[in-house]
Amino acid sequence: MSKLVVSEFMSLDGVMEDPGGGEPFERGGWAFKFERSADGNRFKYEELMDAGAMLLGRVTYEGFAQAWPNMRGDEFGEKMNSMPKYVVSSTLQSADWENSTILTGNLADRVGELKQSVEGNLLVAGSAQLVQALTALRLVDEYRLMVYPIVLGAGKRLFGETGAAHMLKLTDVASVGEAGVFTLTYTAAE
Repeated sequence: MSKLVVSEFMSLDGVMEDPGGGEPFERGGWAFKFERSADGNRFKYEELMDAGAMLLGRVTYEGFAQAWPNMRGDEFGEKMNSMPKYVVSSTLQSADWENSTILTGNLADRVGELKQSVEGNLLVAGSAQLVQALTALRLVDEYRLMVYPIVLGAGKRLFGETGAAHMLKLTDVASVGEAGVFTLTYTAAE
């Protein structure tokens, strides 16, 4: 059975919106103001190589599907393009990016089916609304956060309002780069 791993770039105040600057968010592109070093790059590389498939929300999927097909030629880009991708959407009519499937229906049931069938981790990146739904349903096995030393003051936050508190256990922490970027890995403590 695979683990559902949420991977996010996050500001100190919990904002995850538009770290790369490709969306119409006035504070976007904040992650590229910092050097995350070879250690940070290795963290992201190993995370992707351990994944058997990606689970994405519609907005993140559309952004990835526009950018990644043009980024081939290295192992990271090849993996992003060739691996199975599942997009959760009630409005998307087609998923044309290589190896993409639209998921509809009951989210908990569909994710449960994927966790049974995917070999390797089921990796979620971006996808704020989807991550909040997965968190509320207690379907996330692990959070891998790359936390940047910036307070954005506005934007989509990783954790929204939920019906109950969720206890997490810190399982790994590392400083990556000289700019104060940290990787934090949490699992459910309950």
